[in-house]
Amino acid sequence: MEISHRRNKWSFAVGTTGRDMVYTLISMYFIYYLTEVVRTPNAVLAWVSALILTARLFDAFMDIVMGSIVDNTRTKWGHYKPWILIGMIASAVVTVLLFSEMTLSGVAFVAVFALLYLLWSLSWTTNDIPYWSLMPALTLVQTEREQIGSLAKIFATIGQFAVVGTIIPVTKALSAAVGPTWAWFLYALGVVTIMVIGQVVTLVGTKVPELVVEQERVTVSEILSVVVKNDQLLWVAIAMITFMTGYVTTTTFGTYFFKYAYRDENMYTPFGIIMGVSMLIGFAIFPLARKRLSRRALYTVATGLITAGYVVFFFAPMNLAVIGLAGVLLFVGDSFVTVLMLMFISDTIDYGHWKLGRRNTAITFALQPFINKVGAALAAQIVALTLIWSGINGAQAVDDVTPSGLTMMKVMMLVFPMVMTLIGYGLYRWKYVIDEEFHARILRDLRSRGQLVDPEAIDAETDTRS
Repeated sequence: MEISHRRNKWSFAVGTTGRDMVYTLISMYFIYYLTEVVRTPNAVLAWVSALILTARLFDAFMDIVMGSIVDNTRTKWGHYKPWILIGMIASAVVTVLLFSEMTLSGVAFVAVFALLYLLWSLSWTTNDIPYWSLMPALTLVQTEREQIGSLAKIFATIGQFAVVGTIIPVTKALSAAVGPTWAWFLYALGVVTIMVIGQVVTLVGTKVPELVVEQERVTVSEILSVVVKNDQLLWVAIAMITFMTGYVTTTTFGTYFFKYAYRDENMYTPFGIIMGVSMLIGFAIFPLARKRLSRRALYTVATGLITAGYVVFFFAPMNLAVIGLAGVLLFVGDSFVTVLMLMFISDTIDYGHWKLGRRNTAITFALQPFINKVGAALAAQIVALTLIWSGINGAQAVDDVTPSGLTMMKVMMLVFPMVMTLIGYGLYRWKYVIDEEFHARILRDLRSRGQLVDPEAIDAETDTRS
């Protein structure tokens, strides 16, 4: 059992590296690519940002549909792996197409962009839902889920900040040889290749144990009730959407802050390294912190760190040491919340099984990418509108941006996300009730009903609490 858990943990985690590289490229830098490389005019950028928001919101709701498709899938390879493979191939192709040079302009550009971005969103969903649904299907034990989730987020952070730390210097270096658009195309191609390799490791290396009694397929009429009637899932989703909207808004503004406020975009790379190392430290110490603190206490600590980081960052002089300290506070706290979000949603799968009598893993876990996509969609719209209203997008040079424009950017980058983080924490404290003791009770009840295949998982869960 230990060997299987270790193999599953590492095989699953490796698959996140390239996936998060691709997601970071699209969610954080596609707007930058459009504004700083393609030089999209304000009118077109407004349309593009609206289309991104629409596509992401539509795709977020399609996550629930994809979850039902995955839950209803019956193959000799299981529920998840066929869709992980299909989604991997499709999203890889469309990602490369998005960064292909377009000779179109105006309405034609907007139309082609809308089609490609929608295809990317749907193909990503096809991979994303089954991939993260695979994690809670590997074990029922909270501590083992935390180990898998923490390690997965370590590899994801390596992928995310590999992009953050390399995208500007690498594309600049390539631009000197092949031009800026080809430079970004080649960078995207390299990122996609890493994603494919990592996903193959997950597909081949993970082994899904039989944990629960096989259930009937979910019907179309039941899809909405699976989500709506799981009150804990709904509340944690709302709380996490507010957090993710603020988090992605901050990270998306990063390149603009160092170019226009700090006035040296090359310093974004060392700051990106600080961000990445801080999150890796947070993910690495999360299991150790969990031995001493409850999940609720950890969320409180994380929120305090994030709030302190935003305050320090907002009042910091243009000095990398001070801004770096703010980054450490922010991203150690963010790493804790990121792992906790995975664990909260994983536990609502068990809660939904206990409350509703049905275990809809993929439908339930579809709320995790739903949260990320809604947060990213709202953040992209906030960033795009701020860039337009502040005058940054229309600036021909750094000096063209006014002090009031820079202040507007700092407020939306730092104050707005801090408020969203505090709102998310307040909602969690007010409405989320699945603590460690309640979760152990849920598993005991499911065992007594005969709805679990391996009752030893309950004993392991109990042993970790004694």
